[in-house]
Amino acid sequence: MRAIGYQKSLPISEINSLSDIDQPRPQAAGTDLLVEIRAVSVNPVDTKVRMRAEPEDGAYKVLGWDATGVVVGVGKDTSRFKVGDEVFYAGDVTRAGTNSEFHLIDERIVGHKPKSLSWAQAAALPLTAITAWEALFERLKVSDPTPTAANTLLIIGGAGGVGSIAIQLARKLTNLTVIATASRPETRQWATDLGAHYVIDHSNPLAGEIEALGITAPDFVFSTTNTGDHLSEIAKLIAPQGRFCLIDDPADLNIMPFKLKSISTHWEMMFTRSMFQTSDMDEQGKLLNQVSRLVDEGTLKTTLGEHFGTINAANLKKAHAHLETGKARGKVVLEGFGD
Repeated sequence: MRAIGYQKSLPISEINSLSDIDQPRPQAAGTDLLVEIRAVSVNPVDTKVRMRAEPEDGAYKVLGWDATGVVVGVGKDTSRFKVGDEVFYAGDVTRAGTNSEFHLIDERIVGHKPKSLSWAQAAALPLTAITAWEALFERLKVSDPTPTAANTLLIIGGAGGVGSIAIQLARKLTNLTVIATASRPETRQWATDLGAHYVIDHSNPLAGEIEALGITAPDFVFSTTNTGDHLSEIAKLIAPQGRFCLIDDPADLNIMPFKLKSISTHWEMMFTRSMFQTSDMDEQGKLLNQVSRLVDEGTLKTTLGEHFGTINAANLKKAHAHLETGKARGKVVLEGFGD
Protein backbone atom coordinates (compact mmCIF):
# COMPACT_ATOMS: atom_id res chain seq x y z
CA MET A 1 0.00 0.00 0.00
CA ARG A 2 1.06 3.59 -0.55
CA ALA A 3 2.12 5.64 2.46
CA ILE A 4 4.16 8.71 3.38
CA GLY A 5 6.85 8.51 6.03
CA TYR A 6 10.30 9.64 7.17
CA GLN A 7 13.50 7.97 8.34
CA LYS A 8 15.18 10.95 9.98
CA SER A 9 13.91 14.09 11.71
CA LEU A 10 14.64 16.89 9.26
CA PRO A 11 13.42 20.43 8.53
CA ILE A 12 10.47 20.24 6.16
CA SER A 13 12.50 22.05 3.48
CA GLU A 14 14.83 19.01 3.21
CA ILE A 15 14.13 16.67 0.29
CA ASN A 16 13.91 13.60 2.55
CA SER A 17 11.82 15.17 5.30
CA LEU A 18 8.86 13.15 3.99
CA SER A 19 8.92 10.43 1.35
CA ASP A 20 6.45 8.36 -0.68
CA ILE A 21 6.92 4.74 0.38
CA ASP A 22 5.32 1.33 -0.05
CA GLN A 23 4.32 -0.79 2.96
CA PRO A 24 2.47 -4.09 3.50
CA ARG A 25 -1.29 -3.81 3.90
CA PRO A 26 -2.11 -4.50 7.57
CA GLN A 27 -4.73 -6.95 8.86
CA ALA A 28 -7.34 -6.18 11.52
CA ALA A 29 -7.28 -8.17 14.79
CA GLY A 30 -8.71 -7.78 18.28
CA THR A 31 -10.64 -4.53 18.67
CA ASP A 32 -9.03 -2.96 15.59
CA LEU A 33 -10.73 -1.79 12.42
CA LEU A 34 -8.93 -1.69 9.08
CA VAL A 35 -9.90 1.56 7.38
CA GLU A 36 -9.36 2.51 3.76
CA ILE A 37 -8.34 6.16 4.08
CA ARG A 38 -10.21 8.73 2.00
CA ALA A 39 -9.00 12.03 3.50
CA VAL A 40 -6.66 13.27 6.23
CA SER A 41 -5.95 16.57 7.91
CA VAL A 42 -2.64 17.85 9.21
CA ASN A 43 -2.20 19.07 12.78
CA PRO A 44 0.64 20.73 14.72
CA VAL A 45 1.28 17.34 16.35
CA ASP A 46 2.38 16.02 12.94
CA THR A 47 5.10 18.64 12.66
CA LYS A 48 6.18 18.18 16.29
CA VAL A 49 6.47 14.41 16.03
CA ARG A 50 8.36 14.70 12.74
CA MET A 51 11.01 16.84 14.42
CA ARG A 52 11.14 15.07 17.79
CA ALA A 53 10.62 11.35 17.12
CA GLU A 54 13.61 9.87 15.31
CA PRO A 55 12.68 6.45 13.82
CA GLU A 56 14.84 3.52 14.93
CA ASP A 57 16.91 1.19 12.76
CA GLY A 58 16.25 3.07 9.55
CA ALA A 59 12.55 2.23 9.60
CA TYR A 60 10.02 4.68 8.19
CA LYS A 61 7.63 6.40 10.58
CA VAL A 62 4.20 7.28 9.20
CA LEU A 63 2.53 10.41 10.57
CA GLY A 64 -1.10 11.55 10.51
CA TRP A 65 -3.69 11.76 13.29
CA ASP A 66 -6.95 12.68 11.61
CA ALA A 67 -8.80 10.66 9.00
CA THR A 68 -12.02 9.70 7.30
CA GLY A 69 -12.49 6.44 5.49
CA VAL A 70 -14.40 3.21 4.97
CA VAL A 71 -14.12 0.14 7.18
CA VAL A 72 -12.77 -2.75 5.06
CA GLY A 73 -11.86 -5.18 7.83
CA VAL A 74 -12.73 -5.85 11.48
CA GLY A 75 -10.98 -7.69 14.29
CA LYS A 76 -12.72 -10.60 16.01
CA ASP A 77 -13.38 -8.57 19.17
CA THR A 78 -15.06 -5.60 17.47
CA SER A 79 -18.75 -4.86 18.00
CA ARG A 80 -19.38 -1.23 17.10
CA PHE A 81 -18.69 -1.19 13.34
CA LYS A 82 -19.02 -3.39 10.29
CA VAL A 83 -17.39 -3.53 6.86
CA GLY A 84 -18.70 -0.67 4.70
CA ASP A 85 -19.23 1.82 7.55
CA GLU A 86 -17.99 5.35 6.92
CA VAL A 87 -15.94 6.58 9.87
CA PHE A 88 -13.82 9.45 11.17
CA TYR A 89 -11.29 9.53 13.98
CA ALA A 90 -8.12 11.14 15.38
CA GLY A 91 -5.93 8.07 15.84
CA ASP A 92 -3.42 7.05 18.46
CA VAL A 93 -0.03 8.80 18.67
CA THR A 94 1.64 5.58 19.85
CA ARG A 95 0.75 3.77 16.61
CA ALA A 96 1.36 4.27 12.89
CA GLY A 97 -0.40 7.33 11.50
CA THR A 98 -3.11 7.83 8.91
CA ASN A 99 -0.93 8.97 5.99
CA SER A 100 -1.38 5.59 4.30
CA GLU A 101 -3.94 3.90 2.06
CA PHE A 102 -5.03 1.51 4.83
CA HIS A 103 -4.87 2.11 8.56
CA LEU A 104 -5.50 0.13 11.75
CA ILE A 105 -7.41 1.86 14.54
CA ASP A 106 -9.01 0.72 17.81
CA GLU A 107 -12.78 0.95 17.34
CA ARG A 108 -13.24 2.54 20.76
CA ILE A 109 -11.86 5.88 19.51
CA VAL A 110 -13.74 5.89 16.20
CA GLY A 111 -16.99 7.65 15.29
CA HIS A 112 -19.47 7.43 12.46
CA LYS A 113 -18.66 10.07 9.83
CA PRO A 114 -21.20 12.92 9.53
CA LYS A 115 -23.45 12.07 6.60
CA SER A 116 -23.80 15.71 5.58
CA LEU A 117 -20.06 16.30 5.08
CA SER A 118 -17.66 15.28 2.34
CA TRP A 119 -14.64 13.13 3.17
CA ALA A 120 -12.42 16.22 3.30
CA GLN A 121 -14.84 18.30 5.36
CA ALA A 122 -15.20 15.54 7.94
CA ALA A 123 -11.44 14.89 8.13
CA ALA A 124 -10.97 18.42 9.48
CA LEU A 125 -12.86 17.67 12.69
CA PRO A 126 -11.83 14.68 14.85
CA LEU A 127 -8.63 15.68 16.65
CA THR A 128 -9.60 19.29 17.19
CA ALA A 129 -13.18 18.45 18.20
CA ILE A 130 -12.00 15.95 20.81
CA THR A 131 -9.37 18.39 22.09
CA ALA A 132 -11.79 21.31 22.33
CA TRP A 133 -14.59 19.22 23.86
CA GLU A 134 -12.36 17.67 26.51
CA ALA A 135 -10.76 21.03 27.30
CA LEU A 136 -14.06 22.87 27.69
CA PHE A 137 -16.28 20.28 29.35
CA GLU A 138 -13.88 17.93 31.14
CA ARG A 139 -10.91 20.13 32.12
CA LEU A 140 -12.35 23.65 32.44
CA LYS A 141 -15.83 22.34 33.28
CA VAL A 142 -17.40 25.41 31.73
CA SER A 143 -20.89 24.13 32.54
CA ASP A 144 -20.02 24.44 36.25
CA PRO A 145 -19.89 28.19 37.09
CA THR A 146 -16.98 29.60 39.06
CA PRO A 147 -17.69 31.69 42.20
CA THR A 148 -17.33 34.80 40.03
CA ALA A 149 -20.03 33.44 37.69
CA ALA A 150 -18.86 35.76 34.92
CA ASN A 151 -19.67 33.07 32.35
CA THR A 152 -17.00 34.41 30.01
CA LEU A 153 -14.50 32.33 28.04
CA LEU A 154 -11.33 33.60 26.39
CA ILE A 155 -9.96 31.40 23.60
CA ILE A 156 -6.38 32.27 22.64
CA GLY A 157 -5.83 31.31 18.99
CA GLY A 158 -9.43 31.48 17.83
CA ALA A 159 -8.74 30.92 14.14
CA GLY A 160 -6.62 27.78 14.51
CA GLY A 161 -7.99 24.27 14.22
CA VAL A 162 -8.81 23.79 17.91
CA GLY A 163 -9.93 27.39 18.40
CA SER A 164 -12.27 27.16 15.43
CA ILE A 165 -14.25 24.27 16.87
CA ALA A 166 -13.98 25.53 20.46
CA ILE A 167 -15.74 28.76 19.49
CA GLN A 168 -18.60 26.78 17.97
CA LEU A 169 -18.94 24.38 20.91
CA ALA A 170 -18.97 27.22 23.40
CA ARG A 171 -21.53 29.26 21.45
CA LYS A 172 -23.85 26.40 20.55
CA LEU A 173 -23.74 24.30 23.71
CA THR A 174 -23.31 26.88 26.50
CA ASN A 175 -24.45 30.37 27.46
CA LEU A 176 -20.88 31.66 27.73
CA THR A 177 -19.76 35.00 26.37
CA VAL A 178 -16.99 33.97 23.98
CA ILE A 179 -13.92 36.11 23.35
CA ALA A 180 -11.44 34.87 20.73
CA THR A 181 -8.04 36.20 19.76
CA ALA A 182 -6.79 36.75 16.20
CA SER A 183 -4.37 39.27 14.71
CA ARG A 184 -5.03 39.46 10.97
CA PRO A 185 -8.17 40.77 9.22
CA GLU A 186 -8.94 37.38 7.63
CA THR A 187 -8.52 35.46 10.89
CA ARG A 188 -10.52 38.02 12.85
CA GLN A 189 -13.34 37.63 10.35
CA TRP A 190 -13.04 33.84 10.52
CA ALA A 191 -13.45 33.87 14.32
CA THR A 192 -16.38 36.29 14.07
CA ASP A 193 -18.11 34.14 11.47
CA LEU A 194 -17.76 31.11 13.74
CA GLY A 195 -19.66 32.94 16.45
CA ALA A 196 -17.24 34.74 18.76
CA HIS A 197 -18.96 37.62 20.57
CA TYR A 198 -15.70 39.58 20.62
CA VAL A 199 -12.39 39.21 18.80
CA ILE A 200 -9.29 40.81 20.28
CA ASP A 201 -5.75 41.13 18.95
CA HIS A 202 -3.22 38.75 20.55
CA SER A 203 -0.33 40.77 19.13
CA ASN A 204 -1.18 43.35 21.82
CA PRO A 205 -1.09 42.80 25.61
CA LEU A 206 -4.18 40.69 26.28
CA ALA A 207 -5.08 42.22 29.66
CA GLY A 208 -5.39 45.64 28.02
CA GLU A 209 -7.45 44.22 25.17
CA ILE A 210 -9.86 42.61 27.65
CA GLU A 211 -10.10 45.77 29.75
CA ALA A 212 -10.97 47.80 26.65
CA LEU A 213 -14.03 45.61 26.07
CA GLY A 214 -15.55 46.91 29.29
CA ILE A 215 -16.88 43.50 30.37
CA THR A 216 -16.40 41.25 33.38
CA ALA A 217 -13.03 39.51 33.58
CA PRO A 218 -13.09 36.03 31.98
CA ASP A 219 -13.36 33.18 34.46
CA PHE A 220 -12.30 30.61 31.84
CA VAL A 221 -9.20 30.87 29.62
CA PHE A 222 -8.37 28.26 26.99
CA SER A 223 -4.95 28.78 25.38
CA THR A 224 -4.35 26.83 22.18
CA THR A 225 -1.09 28.41 20.99
CA ASN A 226 1.86 30.57 22.07
CA THR A 227 0.93 30.18 25.73
CA GLY A 228 4.42 31.13 26.86
CA ASP A 229 4.06 34.53 25.23
CA HIS A 230 0.80 35.29 27.04
CA LEU A 231 1.16 33.68 30.47
CA SER A 232 1.75 36.86 32.47
CA GLU A 233 -1.16 38.59 30.69
CA ILE A 234 -3.45 35.62 31.40
CA ALA A 235 -2.58 35.91 35.09
CA LYS A 236 -3.57 39.60 34.99
CA LEU A 237 -6.83 39.24 33.09
CA ILE A 238 -8.38 36.05 34.49
CA ALA A 239 -10.97 36.38 37.25
CA PRO A 240 -10.12 35.20 40.78
CA GLN A 241 -10.88 31.47 41.25
CA GLY A 242 -10.99 31.07 37.51
CA ARG A 243 -9.85 28.08 35.44
CA PHE A 244 -7.08 27.95 32.87
CA CYS A 245 -6.37 25.21 30.29
CA LEU A 246 -3.60 24.93 27.72
CA ILE A 247 -2.68 22.43 25.02
CA ASP A 248 0.66 23.60 23.61
CA ASP A 249 4.23 23.21 24.85
CA PRO A 250 5.61 26.43 26.35
CA ALA A 251 9.33 26.35 27.05
CA ASP A 252 8.69 27.73 30.52
CA LEU A 253 5.42 27.38 32.44
CA ASN A 254 5.68 29.45 35.59
CA ILE A 255 2.19 29.41 37.07
CA MET A 256 3.19 31.04 40.36
CA PRO A 257 1.48 34.31 39.34
CA PHE A 258 -1.81 32.37 39.45
CA LYS A 259 -1.44 31.59 43.17
CA LEU A 260 -2.96 34.78 44.61
CA LYS A 261 -6.07 34.31 42.47
CA SER A 262 -6.35 30.57 43.23
CA ILE A 263 -6.42 29.76 39.52
CA SER A 264 -6.75 26.08 38.69
CA THR A 265 -4.52 25.01 35.80
CA HIS A 266 -5.25 22.12 33.45
CA TRP A 267 -3.49 20.36 30.60
CA GLU A 268 -5.47 18.84 27.75
CA MET A 269 -3.89 16.04 25.73
CA MET A 270 -6.42 14.21 23.59
CA PHE A 271 -4.10 11.20 23.16
CA THR A 272 -4.04 10.46 26.91
CA ARG A 273 -6.89 7.95 26.80
CA SER A 274 -5.47 5.88 23.94
CA MET A 275 -1.86 6.25 25.08
CA PHE A 276 -2.61 4.82 28.53
CA GLN A 277 -5.54 2.58 27.51
CA THR A 278 -7.70 4.21 30.18
CA SER A 279 -10.91 2.55 31.33
CA ASP A 280 -12.92 5.34 29.72
CA MET A 281 -11.14 5.15 26.36
CA ASP A 282 -14.44 4.60 24.55
CA GLU A 283 -15.60 8.07 25.60
CA GLN A 284 -13.79 9.44 22.55
CA GLY A 285 -15.81 7.27 20.19
CA LYS A 286 -18.99 8.43 21.92
CA LEU A 287 -17.81 12.03 21.71
CA LEU A 288 -17.17 11.77 17.96
CA ASN A 289 -20.65 10.32 17.45
CA GLN A 290 -22.07 13.34 19.31
CA VAL A 291 -20.06 15.67 17.08
CA SER A 292 -21.31 13.81 14.02
CA ARG A 293 -24.91 14.21 15.17
CA LEU A 294 -24.44 17.92 15.90
CA VAL A 295 -22.96 18.44 12.43
CA ASP A 296 -25.80 16.61 10.70
CA GLU A 297 -28.31 18.65 12.72
CA GLY A 298 -26.65 21.86 11.53
CA THR A 299 -25.39 22.88 14.98
CA LEU A 300 -21.68 22.56 14.10
CA LYS A 301 -19.90 23.07 10.80
CA THR A 302 -16.62 21.90 9.36
CA THR A 303 -13.49 23.89 10.12
CA LEU A 304 -11.80 23.03 6.82
CA GLY A 305 -9.67 26.00 5.90
CA GLU A 306 -7.56 24.85 2.94
CA HIS A 307 -7.47 21.77 0.67
CA PHE A 308 -3.91 20.83 -0.33
CA GLY A 309 -4.79 18.18 -2.93
CA THR A 310 -4.07 14.45 -2.93
CA ILE A 311 -2.24 12.59 -0.15
CA ASN A 312 1.42 12.39 -1.16
CA ALA A 313 4.80 13.49 0.15
CA ALA A 314 4.98 16.68 -1.92
CA ASN A 315 1.59 17.95 -0.73
CA LEU A 316 2.19 16.91 2.86
CA LYS A 317 5.46 18.85 2.85
CA LYS A 318 3.54 21.94 1.74
CA ALA A 319 0.99 21.35 4.49
CA HIS A 320 3.66 20.93 7.18
CA ALA A 321 5.44 24.07 5.99
CA HIS A 322 2.18 26.01 6.08
CA LEU A 323 1.40 24.90 9.65
CA GLU A 324 4.91 25.79 10.76
CA THR A 325 4.33 29.42 9.73
CA GLY A 326 1.73 29.64 12.50
CA LYS A 327 -0.65 31.37 10.10
CA ALA A 328 -3.00 28.54 9.16
CA ARG A 329 -6.71 29.33 9.33
CA GLY A 330 -8.89 26.39 10.27
CA LYS A 331 -7.68 22.95 9.14
CA VAL A 332 -5.48 21.86 6.24
CA VAL A 333 -6.88 18.75 4.51
CA LEU A 334 -5.63 16.33 1.83
CA GLU A 335 -7.85 13.85 0.02
CA GLY A 336 -7.33 10.60 -1.92
CA PHE A 337 -4.14 8.96 -3.19
CA GLY A 338 -4.62 9.62 -6.89
CA ASP A 339 -4.45 6.92 -9.56
